[in-house]
Amino acid sequence: MDFIETHGAELLRTYHQWTGRRLIEPYGDSRDEARMLFEATFAVVSYGAEGDQILNYGNKTAMDLWEMDWDTLRRTPSRLTAEPMHRDERAEFLRRVRERGFIDDYSGIRISSKGRRFRIAQATVWNVTDADGKYAGQAATFSKWEFLSQEEANS
Repeated sequence: MDFIETHGAELLRTYHQWTGRRLIEPYGDSRDEARMLFEATFAVVSYGAEGDQILNYGNKTAMDLWEMDWDTLRRTPSRLTAEPMHRDERAEFLRRVRERGFIDDYSGIRISSKGRRFRIAQATVWNVTDADGKYAGQAATFSKWEFLSQEEANS
């Protein structure tokens, strides 16, 4: 199994474990489910458990929103996907998710690798664990976003 398939299965499993909902309908084949998740029209992104959390997965929608290819995404610290003035608030939010398991009403402004700002709404953020139940990072999914004009981004 490759990383996208293995990690996709972890994302699907832990999302269901925490929320009781499914990101995609079970198909019965982990390779097909991982492909469906990767090609979904909603965004899914995750990052590891290291101190300066590095993105480790983004589906095609997330890569398009953040204007990154796979290799760039996988070496980007998660904190750089948020505007600098929102990073402290974001860090506190992620701590709360770690303690509670998931939160499903997050909204915030994100910034692409090229400086384009967009507001996400009603995002679910959850803890990801490996097959042994060990904390492996966090993930987020959302299907609502809007790009901001320069004036909106500065307000």
